[in-house]
Amino acid sequence: MQRSTNGALALVCALALSIAALPARAEMSEIHVAEQYGISYLPLMIMQDRKLIEKHAKAEGIDVKVAWSKFAGGNVMNDALLSGGLQFASGGVGPLITLWAKTHGNLDVKAVAAINSMPLYLVSSDPAVKTVKDFSDKDRIALPAVKVSIQAVTLQMAAEKAFGPGQEHRLDHLTVSLSHPDAMTALLSGKSEINAHFGSPPFQEQELEHPGVHLVLDSYDVLGGAATFNTVWTTAKFRNENPKIYAAFVAALDESMKIINGDKKAAAEAYLRLAKSKLPLESVEKLLNDPKIVFTTTPQGVTKYADFMYKVGSVKVKPESWKDLFFPNAYNLPGS
Repeated sequence: MQRSTNGALALVCALALSIAALPARAEMSEIHVAEQYGISYLPLMIMQDRKLIEKHAKAEGIDVKVAWSKFAGGNVMNDALLSGGLQFASGGVGPLITLWAKTHGNLDVKAVAAINSMPLYLVSSDPAVKTVKDFSDKDRIALPAVKVSIQAVTLQMAAEKAFGPGQEHRLDHLTVSLSHPDAMTALLSGKSEINAHFGSPPFQEQELEHPGVHLVLDSYDVLGGAATFNTVWTTAKFRNENPKIYAAFVAALDESMKIINGDKKAAAEAYLRLAKSKLPLESVEKLLNDPKIVFTTTPQGVTKYADFMYKVGSVKVKPESWKDLFFPNAYNLPGS
């Protein structure tokens, strides 16, 4: 019996040593990151241009290739993220909350960080439309993704305020999914069914410079103050299996924020070059110095969106706090 026990113990020890000798599972050698259109994605644009993820990954002792893609809306990114074709998605708070609720308890998609806070403007070329109450069946409102984009959710919040409880979807049938560049082209052409656009900087400011286009709604008025526009998110599975790449992404984003906030003129020049934009430098610099437009990783007002989406049944899970929607690296920030 003693010999048998000793033999079993030796086998267990041998197995333990062999497992310990196995090389640690390697992190991914290539990742895919997605962004959208507009100056709100400047932190990601600079990360791409300066290869900041690769730089910080190298500091973590690994080499990683970073492929970048551009999408028109967060809903398309979410599909790519779930299929494994994308590791980091970016977009408005609406698509983030939608996927967080959908994957709660399984893939556990959460935000890595916010990337900005800025107001979103709903504009119209119809002189009869002064407020959201003036929209009729002849109007068409372009936004990145019907029902789920942050613009769509903000429009629902505005509709509830204007028409009363239970009326949040009253304007949904007027919305059309279009990227911001396409929406601006359609609105300003005067030859499209699109006569309103719930956009983002710098498109909304460009539209307001055209005669006949006017402001209908400011998202900050709907929210009652400043709020996060965009965030970056990924799955808990990716984060757990690739801790060094994840840490490199966080460090790269922090560095990008310092670059933007440290020299607004240089940041404006970078945007014009990277976006291949023909906007005047003064216009972009003015945007970056607008006190309402802040590039920050601190989330603001995300629980207002989450609470509303839960209340109206858009999602089935309600976060207890903003921290439920983010990974722990953001917990030391004064979020809301």
